[in-house]
Amino acid sequence: MTATSSTAPTAGGRPAGGFGWLQNLTLSQRRTITGYLFISPFILGFFLFFILPALTAVYLVFTRWNMIAEPQFVGLKNFEDLAKDALFWQSLKVTSIYTFASVPLGLTMSFLLALLINTKIRGIAFFRTIYYLPSIVPAVANAVLWAWIFNTEFGLLNVVLRAIGLNKVKWLQEPGWALVAMIVMSLWGVGSAMIVFLAGLQGIPDIYYEAAEIDGAGRWQKLRYITIPVMSPVIFFNLIMGIIGSFQVFTAGFLITDGGPQNGTLFLVLYIYRNAFEYLNMGYAAVLSWVLFGIIAIFTFLVFKYYGSQVYYENV
Repeated sequence: MTATSSTAPTAGGRPAGGFGWLQNLTLSQRRTITGYLFISPFILGFFLFFILPALTAVYLVFTRWNMIAEPQFVGLKNFEDLAKDALFWQSLKVTSIYTFASVPLGLTMSFLLALLINTKIRGIAFFRTIYYLPSIVPAVANAVLWAWIFNTEFGLLNVVLRAIGLNKVKWLQEPGWALVAMIVMSLWGVGSAMIVFLAGLQGIPDIYYEAAEIDGAGRWQKLRYITIPVMSPVIFFNLIMGIIGSFQVFTAGFLITDGGPQNGTLFLVLYIYRNAFEYLNMGYAAVLSWVLFGIIAIFTFLVFKYYGSQVYYENV
């Protein structure tokens, strides 16, 4: 049996139907179409999972909607509730303290670790893997691990404190200590920033250090006048990403303390989640979401305005 084609060939031997029209395009046009096809999954996802939810949230801020009945237009009522909501201000306070404490500590620790593993000693790949490993552990597993470490009676931290003669600490039972515990836990995931720092450190030409040694510079002078200025774009990048990530912290407060005790770890994203999926108040949750977006945008703008000009770019 002989297979037959349903597409009649043209005079030039090319098929007239199907994708035959592609043969009539120029090379530049075909490349453009191919490019759009490659990025189409991102464009589709961007519109479905960012633009569409954002536009929906703009509509919801003026409504009261429980995801069952039809949304009811309430005007600016959600904004009036926001100004009088004590839990919103508490969540904003908790998130701000967490950000101002965890971001500088995380940046410092990840930079020092990167300096430590930026050496050419035997087995350094093993140590790089060990330091980076916590960053790829699932968030739930991390939460379970740190809930055990912070346990008052048999947790690792209190065992160490008692071993050196100090009193045990109620890490997760007192509001102040619970937030401190969350900040300490945030240092567990500095591996991602450490890898970025390490890549930056390995990009610094050795000739800079060789010239400094000829001039008699020691380790501290080389760190202060070469490493830190050249690394300033990487430091700036990790600072921006750290601020954005810390304002969006959710998993630790949700899984370990559930926002407690006494709302001491009620992060803003956790409060948005509660309003949206526990209280079914989607309109108010949309307002909170836009407020969070505004806070992150303002902080990012301020950091760019006051610190962006201090970043050293070699080619500028």
